Amino acid sequence: MTYTLAMASDLEPRIAEDGIQDVPLTRARALLTRLIEQVREDGLVSALTVRGRRRAYLVTPDAFDAAQSDHRMVRAFHAAAGERPQPERTADFLALMARKLTEVEERDAAAARRIADYEP
Repeated sequence: MTYTLAMASDLEPRIAEDGIQDVPLTRARALLTRLIEQVREDGLVSALTVRGRRRAYLVTPDAFDAAQSDHRMVRAFHAAAGERPQPERTADFLALMARKLTEVEERDAAAARRIADYEP
């Protein structure tokens, strides 16, 4: 295969249409400090890519915590919506969802404790 200058440019970070910076994993190590500063100071999220496919994201702890919280809320909503029979009043559904959210949070906390206690 013939090496071209276009191939070299494929290894440079670029901002995708969705506003996320794509960074080839082969370049990420050399750029890691810069990438961390960009996400911390400017909020520029970076996606680490392998052969052009996104494999991991570099985000702030606050963004990760918000995503985890949203994910728990969606799980609680799906659990409450799957209950039969469905509550007739909105207030009853919200109370059910609050109970389901507590269950989801307790399961997540228990899983985190199991991982923290794990010793190979």
